[in-house]
Amino acid sequence: MHFTLQKSKIAKQSSVQITGSKSESNRLLLLQALYPEFKLENVSNSDDSNLMTDALSSSETVVDIHHAGTAMRFLTAYFSIQEGRETVITGSKRMKERPIKILVSALKDLGAKISYVENKGFPPIKIKGKKLLNNKVSLKANVSSQYISALLLIASKLENGIELTLEGEITSVPYIKMTLALLDEIGVKSSFEGNVITVKPNTEKLTPKTLTVESDWSSASYYFSIVALSDIGTEVTISSYKENSLQGDSALIEIYKNFGVFATFNGNALTIKKERVGEERLHLDLRNAPDIAQTIAVSCFALGMPCYLTGLHTLKIKETDRLVALKTEIEKLGGEVRITDESLHLKASKDFNSLVPIATYNDHRMAMAFAPMALKVPIIIEDAMVVSKSYPTFWEDLEAIGFQITK
Repeated sequence: MHFTLQKSKIAKQSSVQITGSKSESNRLLLLQALYPEFKLENVSNSDDSNLMTDALSSSETVVDIHHAGTAMRFLTAYFSIQEGRETVITGSKRMKERPIKILVSALKDLGAKISYVENKGFPPIKIKGKKLLNNKVSLKANVSSQYISALLLIASKLENGIELTLEGEITSVPYIKMTLALLDEIGVKSSFEGNVITVKPNTEKLTPKTLTVESDWSSASYYFSIVALSDIGTEVTISSYKENSLQGDSALIEIYKNFGVFATFNGNALTIKKERVGEERLHLDLRNAPDIAQTIAVSCFALGMPCYLTGLHTLKIKETDRLVALKTEIEKLGGEVRITDESLHLKASKDFNSLVPIATYNDHRMAMAFAPMALKVPIIIEDAMVVSKSYPTFWEDLEAIGFQITK
């Protein structure tokens, strides 16, 4: 389904309630499967979290996780320790092109029994669950944090826990710290010293408690962008957020000051306000928050602000090659973009092409990152319901604050 977004102007003041973080939800759903004594509130209503829930409760031999990359990685680790169970994890055509070898090799080092069903290094994979006795494993430090988190999430259920050594300069540190903080919250002991992460084995029943998932900061990024593209004085209040958030994308608060956008907390409500004109140019290293790169690039483009974004090497193995996709779609709108394997350089643009059809590449973030462009020029979003992967009510929420959308 294609949506046409007419040139819009949002209300001077508005508010939006955003669903729970997909990142936190999927981690906690796996931990809840390992430790059923916990209850969860404000779990994400995203496709990815629904797929994760279904997979964890499934007794089927074949588990299809479609486009859900986080679920693929976390479930690979989870099914590796389900003793006596054989599981095949598969997914969409794109999922079968996304590498899994790094994680599979690490799990094999711990003693897991995993084989490739089709192409070596890629899903689908067959897993024969067993007790894992080894506890020492090494990974390159610049790999996707989801590989690292997958190992850490199951570590307390391993006979001897885990001692994970990260080789080189670590990227995506906030996501690793999020996982360790959630382990700590449920009572699992861990340490992160230098390049070594240790998680102790746990054999006791943990104290039951209810854990509330914080709303998703990646979803918040689109409202930061919307406010940045709006008139001075415009504000949007979003909830529910924590001032001491575990989510790496909370870096938005500091990043969007460059756009003249400032955020203040009132309890769990976060008010985002455009207070002044933004900077003339932007240079950012996003290695710790790569999921907001698309939002930032489109914000810069819409404001005629040149930018140079680095630390983006993990974007090439997401739902699509996000660097190539960004370049293609921004250039359709009249921009000029140069990319490398880990960076994006955007030149300043003054004029935008109108009613351009933006391809979304089965990537929810492409649809949502480009939506704020409608504050500058009418656009068309192709396959608009791809947003259900992480934020199913996105279009309804945009309409509520003033966007004019023809479905």
